Amino acid sequence: MEEFTKNVVTIIKKIPPGKVMTYGQIAKCAGSPRGARQVVRVLHTMSRKHELPWHRVINAKGEIGLKSEDGYIDQKMMLEGEGIVFLPNSKVDLTIYRYDPPQ
Repeated sequence: MEEFTKNVVTIIKKIPPGKVMTYGQIAKCAGSPRGARQVVRVLHTMSRKHELPWHRVINAKGEIGLKSEDGYIDQKMMLEGEGIVFLPNSKVDLTIYRYDPPQ
């Protein structure tokens, strides 16, 4: 496994319940500030294998990035189950819920 991929997996595993991180934020913390799409790839291919809390990763606008209705509903329900309250526009307030891991 590449170093960046290892870092991404480690970072995602450490996102606590009730908090979220963005794809770009994870990429930057993992050492590749422009690697948000690679974070998506890691989530897609490794979430099940590494039991990643994939639902805690959203886009930089505070939105759920999944396009399928079922996936969107599943992710929203999991986040709400952890206490995250969505704004009326279906976004997460990143000033409240963003997790900033210690450096």
